[in-house]
Amino acid sequence: MNIVIVESPAKAKTINKYLGASYEVLASFGHVRDLPAKNGSVDPEANFQMIWEIDPKAAGRLNDIARALKGADRLILATDPDREGEAISWHVLEVMKEKRALKDQKIERVVFNAITKQSVTEAMKNPRQIDGALVDAYMARRALDYLVGFTLSPVLWRKLPGARSAGRVQSVALRLVCDRELEIEKFIPREYWSLVATLTTPRGDAFEARLVGADGKKIQRLDIGTGAEAEDFKKAIEAANFTVSAVEAKPARRNPQAPFTTSTLQQEASRKLGFAPAHTMRIAQRLYEGIDIGGETTGLITYMRTDGVQIDNSAITQARKVIGEDYGNAYVPDAPRQYQTKAKNAQEAHEAIRPTDLSRRPAEMRRRLDHDQARLYELIWIRTIASQMESAELERTTVDIAAKAGSRVLELRATGQVIKFDGFLALYQEGRDDDGDDEDSRRLPAMSEGEALKRKDLAVTQHFTEPPPRFSEASLVKRMEELGIGRPSTYASILQVLKDRGYVKLDKKRLHGEDKGRVVVAFLENFFARYVEYDFTANLEEQLDRISNNEISWQQVLRDFWTDFIGAVDEIKDLKVSQVLDALDEMLGPHIYTPREDGGDPRQCPSCGTGKLNLKAGKFGAFVGCSNYPECRYTRPLATDSEAAADRILGKDPETDREVAVKAGRFGPYIQLGEPKDYAEGEKPKRAGIPKGTSPADMELELALQLLSLPREVGRHPEDGEPIKAGIGRFGPYVQHGKTYASLEAGDEVFTIGLNRAVTLIAERILKGPSKRRFGADPGKPLGEHPTLGTVAVKGGRYGAYVTAGGVNATIPSDKTQESITLEEAIALIDERAAKAGGKPRRGAKKAPAKKPAVKADAAEAKPAKKAAAKKIVAKPKSDATSKARAPVTPSAKTSPTKPAKPVAKKNPGKASG
Repeated sequence: MNIVIVESPAKAKTINKYLGASYEVLASFGHVRDLPAKNGSVDPEANFQMIWEIDPKAAGRLNDIARALKGADRLILATDPDREGEAISWHVLEVMKEKRALKDQKIERVVFNAITKQSVTEAMKNPRQIDGALVDAYMARRALDYLVGFTLSPVLWRKLPGARSAGRVQSVALRLVCDRELEIEKFIPREYWSLVATLTTPRGDAFEARLVGADGKKIQRLDIGTGAEAEDFKKAIEAANFTVSAVEAKPARRNPQAPFTTSTLQQEASRKLGFAPAHTMRIAQRLYEGIDIGGETTGLITYMRTDGVQIDNSAITQARKVIGEDYGNAYVPDAPRQYQTKAKNAQEAHEAIRPTDLSRRPAEMRRRLDHDQARLYELIWIRTIASQMESAELERTTVDIAAKAGSRVLELRATGQVIKFDGFLALYQEGRDDDGDDEDSRRLPAMSEGEALKRKDLAVTQHFTEPPPRFSEASLVKRMEELGIGRPSTYASILQVLKDRGYVKLDKKRLHGEDKGRVVVAFLENFFARYVEYDFTANLEEQLDRISNNEISWQQVLRDFWTDFIGAVDEIKDLKVSQVLDALDEMLGPHIYTPREDGGDPRQCPSCGTGKLNLKAGKFGAFVGCSNYPECRYTRPLATDSEAAADRILGKDPETDREVAVKAGRFGPYIQLGEPKDYAEGEKPKRAGIPKGTSPADMELELALQLLSLPREVGRHPEDGEPIKAGIGRFGPYVQHGKTYASLEAGDEVFTIGLNRAVTLIAERILKGPSKRRFGADPGKPLGEHPTLGTVAVKGGRYGAYVTAGGVNATIPSDKTQESITLEEAIALIDERAAKAGGKPRRGAKKAPAKKPAVKADAAEAKPAKKAAAKKIVAKPKSDATSKARAPVTPSAKTSPTKPAKPVAKKNPGKASG
């Protein structure tokens, strides 16, 4: 008997079918050991000796492997073909040695790039030994991340209360986002003007030409800086006669992009499909592990963690055949295309990401896959096919035009492009992070030198230069790759951990540096500048790559790093928190204290008028407070985009003639009607919160008045004449009749819902009866029967949707919903969960998951990000439930699941109580 070890049970089942009865394939369920989350797991004083601890969930699986090895002939380690996969195989082997489960069995390591019968059987014919250099590189990376996390994070907690943690690579990625925020804040717009004439040929064809020169001098984009200059050129153009002075047409070729790497797949899936990198990798994992086709589970794509761009010759041959069949021989180049990776020290071995069988067209696979899987498969298939197609043939045309106005000669230019042969563009064009007007893509009419032209129109437009755009997830991944920060397998987890810790937020597909993230970066730049430098981090990555190439000792790399790092930590141990805050206050000053319109001191306390605002730290993070504390208790959050948009008047309420304003409060921006002086003594101004997902900068008078009008009376109930009201509560938009609250459903809008619809929702809520669960979880929808555990049901729980059977609960992945998950998928999730728990049902279905250690390294378990609410306050579809972050919500025992509650005031950030 041959024992084969892979990571996942799905792979184990599939590969066992491929190999037959003489093989037993077992799953490790990923890593089986890790460094304990406590001090001392890596000992720099003992040549970086590492203490490994077996995951309690893995203990049973390791015992199963040890039992299976009794009487076995071979142990075949077939984990993933990258550094992490090599490390998992090494860990399994080390544990088996410790258990003395190995006698005289032959130990082999095999790798395959795709889960297909051909790839697996071919790999079994070419075994090797575990690559010690790859394992060393893994240990160095893991030790570095541990040492940085467990050394730097406690310093953050002590010196910067409220900060969560810092990581070796995540902090540098965070700096990229925060540096961009700083660039935007410091940016000073510059005025410039453009003049674009619409001209017509003698045949009546119109086109546009831009002013590019005058009086023998070239005019660049920013050269016309005032309206007076633009007006001068306008008069000259209006009086001018136009003649074509030159026409130049140049042929050009555009070649297709290489097949996908991990990085480029994440970027394109973000641009074209709107997927977060973590979501892309989850779907890609499923496509790699395979689906059932004709009774056999087959992997649909090759391994998805790679920075290689080459593909197998057999795949190239198949791609060329598909191109000929689907597009014709004109689209098949004379010779196959070969690509070379541009990434420095590409380590994630093997091929680019491609379909395992290119004859499986996306249209055919669509019925076998869920929506997101089908879209990602199609993207990978199209990119692979396009990479082997013929180049596009273009013709770029430039037309120079002389405009004579008396003694003045002005020059205009028109550019355009004609596609002579579309080639790969017939199938695919790579997306762009920042769309712009591409003049070269315009098509020009036929013209010849010396032809007279007529002016049809003239556009004189004022512009202002714009700051650099914030990073999208795609462009941040691209920038990290360019700088050599991180590696393909880490990009998704780096982005996810930054979002999970609240250091950045994703708004309109752009990453915004949050205040807590900016404070952490400012702290690191002040006291650990070297360790958040881009070059330093990239150079360290190169050292790790040299380890994997067996060029340098991993302990030596750690020694070089640790000596300087621990010295930097020791230097600030004696610093007081007040000294740290003073340094950060100085560095973040332009961000925190925005200039006042009246020219006054931006640090002057708006409450007492005599104190100075400065940075303070409380249990819940940094905030701004008055120097006269405790006499003056004025506090506010740090300056943000929301703050900048606050404290502005939107207009007047037509009914009361009171001003409606957006204001910045201690707990965030809000809307206020009038000022205290406008009300009777003891009466307070009416206020309304700004719904989550709505930016204060986007707030307009009409929406503000609508929010101030809530809760509104929809009408009277036809049965008892009692009012039905609509409002926005703690759990979103609702309607209320007496003590019955009903959440609005998808498509219902709180400002416009009518009486009939409200009565229906109330009636449906009454029919459902009171929820038996305190947190309002779904009572469950039966899917069918589990072979051994009884009825399988899908439920909406406190931490998100899950499936359950026989006391075993399994979370539904974010790419599935309660409505779309099938019985087969549910059983697989339950079996996997039961296996992780040693085959025992979980005790207490209501028990919350155990908290993870406070300090994490660069990687973090991916959690789906919250979706921003639309400007209209419309109830979202229930299927979106799984996309919510799984943070526990604890309403009072008396609060109905759908009943709105008054906003709970956050605690004063200046107080240490909690």
